[in-house]
Amino acid sequence: MKMNHLGRTGFSVSQICLGTMTFGTRNPEAEAHAQMDLAFERGVNFFDTAEMYPFPVTTGSCGRTEEIVGSWMRARANRDKVIVSTKAVGSGVTGHDIRGGNPKFDRQNLVQAVDGSLRRLGTDYIDLYQTHWPERPTNFFGKLDYTHEPDAEWTPFEETLSVMAELVKAGKIRAFGVSNETPWGVAAQLKLADDNHWPRAASIQNPYSLLNRSFEIGLAEMAIREECGLLAYSPLGFGALSGKYLDGVVEPGSRRDLFPHLTRYFHEQAERRTREYVALARSHGLDPAEMALGFIHSRPFVTAAIIGATNLDQLASNLNSSELVLTDEVVQRIEEIHAAHPNPCP
Repeated sequence: MKMNHLGRTGFSVSQICLGTMTFGTRNPEAEAHAQMDLAFERGVNFFDTAEMYPFPVTTGSCGRTEEIVGSWMRARANRDKVIVSTKAVGSGVTGHDIRGGNPKFDRQNLVQAVDGSLRRLGTDYIDLYQTHWPERPTNFFGKLDYTHEPDAEWTPFEETLSVMAELVKAGKIRAFGVSNETPWGVAAQLKLADDNHWPRAASIQNPYSLLNRSFEIGLAEMAIREECGLLAYSPLGFGALSGKYLDGVVEPGSRRDLFPHLTRYFHEQAERRTREYVALARSHGLDPAEMALGFIHSRPFVTAAIIGATNLDQLASNLNSSELVLTDEVVQRIEEIHAAHPNPCP
């Protein structure tokens, strides 16, 4: 398993990170532990969670995933061998009761959020602590157009970053990262961090896949030049790039079956492009999901791809991508498909 530097933190993470958002709903504790065991045995040292998981978010369920990750570390006595990342909820998403249902990135909320995550994880420190999405109104979660709201109220970056600095000094977190951020948001926070000697963002956790390469437009150069690499989530487009949902196939119990309202990767243009990528993989004797992940591993701005699986067979296949090196011919054809129909699922 290849290891990559996590920003300028001084520690390394596996190029595959195991995402855990199904732990506690689709995957009960025993299954979740089995997944983490397999990933760890295959060289994964990086595990990502969030205070709001498991997904889908429901009142009363938030935090269960962190508890499961924590129980695994205690059972295996391996806390010093893994890198754990978690995230603080931002404002604007309903359906949860976290901090009264109106969380923010101010001092009071962040201190409370970190202490809660530490307790549920059963650890003294969090390796990477991230803001889950911007508190300010901007374009993320598939929204491309930006509509400025000059009167919107949100916690200034100065307060958020100063709190992160305090948390690092207190030993509660080792590094700070952002998620679902825009180029302006990343640039502004990096400048403030440098000007004030606060922790600078070590990573950007944004969506990235063959169906959504929008990260390349404004953030890829920043990720490289500022040593603030991408943690690519939804690298298989909610499972679409495996090819299993083509021609309207919906397996009982699959994500598509359980969440039919989530159509970001399941519309006419998405299916057409998915079909092309799947056909390309199969024509070269490749597993479509492994090819999709292999492409992500090859990008110079990517620190890790965050994979998620609902069973051990899926997980094993995804882990195999760490050993895959795509030929120039395959990469060229990927670029041709992308150039003809870029980013059908932003």
